[in-house]
Amino acid sequence: MNYVPRYTGHIVAFVALFAAALGACAQSPRVEIKTSMGSFTLELYPDKAPKTVANFLQYARGGFYDGTIFHRVIDGFMIQGGGFEPGMRQKTALAPIPNEAGIALKAGLRNEMGTIAMARTPNPHSATAQFFINVKNNDFLDFREESPQGYGYAVFGRVVEGMNTVMRIAKTPTGTSGPYENVPKTAVRIEAVTIKSPK
Repeated sequence: MNYVPRYTGHIVAFVALFAAALGACAQSPRVEIKTSMGSFTLELYPDKAPKTVANFLQYARGGFYDGTIFHRVIDGFMIQGGGFEPGMRQKTALAPIPNEAGIALKAGLRNEMGTIAMARTPNPHSATAQFFINVKNNDFLDFREESPQGYGYAVFGRVVEGMNTVMRIAKTPTGTSGPYENVPKTAVRIEAVTIKSPK
């Protein structure tokens, strides 16, 4: 007869609780972005682009994005926001973060339609608060090599609800505003960014 210790039940219960805790930790955050043209929800992937997701959530929790606009909109390409207020007044952001485009690509994240990625200057490690959402497959934005031209743009999540809102924003009429091109003629405001789960 096989001997089964009396505390086996406690071990099983502990293992189940531990597995549940790991599952909760691995849960992909969901973030709702409410705009003046409707809302959409993002699912973020901290296991694939950890520093990028942490950076975005830091801005979201601090209310940085509330009241900003989608300041660069190109139908058939992407919509970009998160750094300017109405009137093209640029907000002061936190320090830049490392570019995780290579890490994200190895984990299977590409600049595909509906994904969110970090915007940056020609310096590959210059991303701060601004992000963009791809409205078509833009694989030329993926990591290729560690150079300013090929370093790519780090994808860190995707739209899981409300893609119709994103496409509506993409089709808004645009023009120039001072030195800036592709600026919506009617401001598309980000009214609130809310972390839905996990808190």
